[in-house]
Amino acid sequence: MGWSCQWTTASMPAPIIEAPVRSATDEPPVRGPADHSPRYRWYVLALLTLTSLFSVADRLVFSILLEDIKAEFSFSDTQLGLLGGAAFTLTYIIAGFPAARLADRSIRKNIVAAAITFWSVMTALCGMAIGFWTLFLARTGVGVGEGCSGPASQSLIADYFRRDELARAMGFLTLGATLGTVTGLMAGGLLAQAFGWRWAFILMAVPGIVIGLVLYLTVREPLRGRYAPAGSSVAQTSVRDTLGSLLGNRVYLGMVAGFAVQIMIGYAMAFWMAPIMLRQFEVSVGDVALYLGLAFMLGGIPGPIIGGYLTDWLTRRDERWRAWLPGLVSLLCIGPLWLSFQQTDFWMFLGLFSFAYAVFVASQAPILSGIQSAVEPSQRGFAVAFGLFFNNLIGQALGLGVTGWLSDWFTPAHGAGALSLAVFLVCVVAGVAAMAIFAWTAAQMRPSGYLARMGRV
Repeated sequence: MGWSCQWTTASMPAPIIEAPVRSATDEPPVRGPADHSPRYRWYVLALLTLTSLFSVADRLVFSILLEDIKAEFSFSDTQLGLLGGAAFTLTYIIAGFPAARLADRSIRKNIVAAAITFWSVMTALCGMAIGFWTLFLARTGVGVGEGCSGPASQSLIADYFRRDELARAMGFLTLGATLGTVTGLMAGGLLAQAFGWRWAFILMAVPGIVIGLVLYLTVREPLRGRYAPAGSSVAQTSVRDTLGSLLGNRVYLGMVAGFAVQIMIGYAMAFWMAPIMLRQFEVSVGDVALYLGLAFMLGGIPGPIIGGYLTDWLTRRDERWRAWLPGLVSLLCIGPLWLSFQQTDFWMFLGLFSFAYAVFVASQAPILSGIQSAVEPSQRGFAVAFGLFFNNLIGQALGLGVTGWLSDWFTPAHGAGALSLAVFLVCVVAGVAAMAIFAWTAAQMRPSGYLARMGRV
């Protein structure tokens, strides 16, 4: 992992040059031909979306392989939940924060390129596991994906797109997670059916290495803070000062807390739906890979795009919609999710689930753009890492672990329906709590000075 940090000092193509006010302590821009074309920034966004795609695909391919892995190693659902959740938390502690600090002062595109290459190798190592702990350690390596690439990617996008179009850009970035879910399920399932679960991990690792090389060779680093409000700081402060500023920022804390709680719903959908289908319907792993992948795609493509455009439209009228909207959709997605679990018809199940997922992912654009808007340009990478750490601690480690434990507890009484009941209960608690947190966050925007800073007094 150390080499991924050292790589950020390597030579690079010339960055995009503009002229925001910069501090003398910032890294000097490398002078060269600037590319201001809209087409180029969308090219960069497309590459970062592909990076996000394989971050999620290489992480969630584990979901479609759960039953095969469980059969070979005789794992319990609790162990599977730990492999899906807690294995990533360790990575965030070790790698996420140092990488984010580098992202706030160094060359961000190199960090992203190094991260995708590293986690691709670790994905391949998952296919070579010989038991619980070897698989656990390989899974922590895959967690470098969001731990190192997420903060740098989101910080880059905030310097390629203006604030009034940032939610739209974040909506398209979220497509990476959706398409990654589809890719992990469909490609992973089909590869497992053809070659076995071990080769599925190994073959899924190949594209990430290619993307890492393309990122490193073709992406230009923009000047930091180019679209930030006047007076924003681009000079990195000490860890103590950065933490103090973030912990005193009520809008940022509210967005992070709400995100960490409501993402429990997303992880539950992405991680547990494949085993739910295999347990409740007479379908093969290949069928689940194909049809669940299509359901994620049908709901996950329009959802974040609509959420991004809707956020940009609503926040022109009232900036507080950046917090209200994710709270509302966190609640609204629970109804169709519950109805899907009640279906005995496979196609009704898929249709209702796809709709529930579309509603849920509409929350991602306002949250991600809200986090970027709430902090200084010099804090963006660290702010994302701080948020993603709690996403993994609460959304993955706690959410998936509790769901697996509840499923084991409910099994004697509910049999094959135990897992869907556990998922539903966790989603209800997460949705209600998220709505309360986001409503509180919106209420803090005026007294905290956030609205004034955004020019929305």
